Amino acid sequence: MRALIFRGGWDGHDPIETVDLLVSRLEPSGMACEVIESLDPLRDLHHLRGYDVLVPAWTMGMLPTGAAGAIADAVEAGVGLAGWHGGMGDAFRGEPTFQFVTGGQFVAHPGGIIDYEVRLAEPDHPITAGLPDRFMVRSEQYYMHVDPTNRVLAETMMVGPDAEWIRGVAMPVVWTRRHGAGRVAYSALGHNIEDFAAEPCLTLAERCVLWAAGALGQ
Repeated sequence: MRALIFRGGWDGHDPIETVDLLVSRLEPSGMACEVIESLDPLRDLHHLRGYDVLVPAWTMGMLPTGAAGAIADAVEAGVGLAGWHGGMGDAFRGEPTFQFVTGGQFVAHPGGIIDYEVRLAEPDHPITAGLPDRFMVRSEQYYMHVDPTNRVLAETMMVGPDAEWIRGVAMPVVWTRRHGAGRVAYSALGHNIEDFAAEPCLTLAERCVLWAAGALGQ
């Protein structure tokens, strides 16, 4: 299995540290990880199709011309796509093609860093199997615009400490989806290295990548 991980953008999400930690978990599973800190190779569809999974860890930023289409075409052809928090859910805000593939886009995190509960919606899925049905995290609680075709594996009830009109809204936290022949998986957890390293956040990110690469079950 081969993963292309591209990291960069806004550094508040610790893209270097989180990716290094993720790689240390993926490589023992047999995943060969290539880490790049440039977006230019993403324009080459032939290059992208040589990987089993693409892993964005690039908050905000702008894709070079042609890269969004190449990513979409690669995934549609069967390459996986997986990521976490802002590195995928708040990446390339001006690229609706990328958002169409990922199945969602960050729009707010009311209250900033807060404590909130996550509940598994599908505890028997390969990404969530064996994890606690409910667990607490301290991180940004992402409010997202999400695709209705997503398969939601975990969700949270919005706390809305400074946006009471969304309080109690069920918001997807972990989802999978298909884009053509490709598998897509996302976890909204893991704001910085401390949040990302806390279990089960790290396991969810690792399994999202493995599932999208086809290394876990259906």
